[in-house]
Amino acid sequence: MTSTTFKPLFIPILIVVTFLFGCRKVNEDCNLSLYKDTPNIQWTTEVSGSGEESHGHFILACSDGGYLQVGETGFIPNSAKILVVKTDESGNLVWKKEFGNTGHNLGNSAIETTDGYLICGAINENSTVIKLDKIDGSELFTQSFDNGGSDAFENIFLTTSGIVAVGYIKAEDNTNTFFTEGEGYITYLDSNGEKLHGINVNNYLSHAYRIRQFNNNFYISGLTEGANDYGLIKTDSAGNVLWSKTYGGSSADHCFGMDLSKDGSIFLTGHTLSDVENWDTYTIKIDTNGNLIWESRIGNPRGFNPKYIHDEAWGIKSTLDGGCVVIAGTGDEYGTYKRKCGTEGDNSNTWHIYLIKFNTNGDLEWQKTYGDRNGIDWAGEDIDLTSDGGAIIALDNGQFGFVKIEPF
Repeated sequence: MTSTTFKPLFIPILIVVTFLFGCRKVNEDCNLSLYKDTPNIQWTTEVSGSGEESHGHFILACSDGGYLQVGETGFIPNSAKILVVKTDESGNLVWKKEFGNTGHNLGNSAIETTDGYLICGAINENSTVIKLDKIDGSELFTQSFDNGGSDAFENIFLTTSGIVAVGYIKAEDNTNTFFTEGEGYITYLDSNGEKLHGINVNNYLSHAYRIRQFNNNFYISGLTEGANDYGLIKTDSAGNVLWSKTYGGSSADHCFGMDLSKDGSIFLTGHTLSDVENWDTYTIKIDTNGNLIWESRIGNPRGFNPKYIHDEAWGIKSTLDGGCVVIAGTGDEYGTYKRKCGTEGDNSNTWHIYLIKFNTNGDLEWQKTYGDRNGIDWAGEDIDLTSDGGAIIALDNGQFGFVKIEPF
């Protein structure tokens, strides 16, 4: 496949930029970025759970201006609990809640309803949906279902008649929270979270991750068998598959994020080993018939040796201009490789948030990384757009991190 990744000519311009401006030291990387007017961090905050560490997977900008993050505190299979954290618009803690006592519990995503938040994941390896009160986080109901083996909901969508949830069943690798080698599954629930019926979609997806609706049809994305390709299916409201598509190259392609634009165009993101030296972000735009509009493989924003760098994308949001923003983490998992920048050393073994903006045609508008000034690993896990034109990022730094990005 032909990539539309834009690769700027760094070297001659970089010498001038570095000489004139040096390097910023506070919460920004010396990352070879030549893009002007990239957004800065407005504020950050962190919230801990009861476990030794906490890891968020999903973030939601709420109608009251606050933010909701979902994930786990502790570690599966022995100590993990679902953790849900609500902050106000400035990042101040409003409430936090934990669920599950068995040690194998997952908090995967959430949606807002008129009277609460619906949290989905798993309790004791059973697919679970929890409804929480908006004001204080009190539990309104919890419904768990043994859909088959070790199973979980990854994402849910609210309809006029109830709830549609997607995820997996019969996980072969039940301690892997990213790809379980199971079978893709759709569950239909009523408005109280009671299961109505389920549909196995393992012929198309071995792990379903995201669901969106457009013109009364659903688009469901995820990973195919062996995590070899991005998978996408279109269904009607009853779950009948209208078409299925796969995207990617000759090596592994792991799809985790999906969003739709106003015209129904579909954005998918994740990371790939196809036609790259190591894991790079892989983002594609697709029309409503499943035809590929553009694709982009991009990574290594800080300019290290690319064969050591992992660029792992987890979330995506469509933007009003027809483009999208992608959130990722970037760093190396092989050793310590350093590149000097001004008077500061940039250690590739320290991970950083990686934020990417594409326009409607798939051209790279800008990219930027954000790192902790004390050398603590930062990685972007999810993103949502905010009412002021900026974004809120779920930060993985051993706690539930909230990073507010200024308007862009």
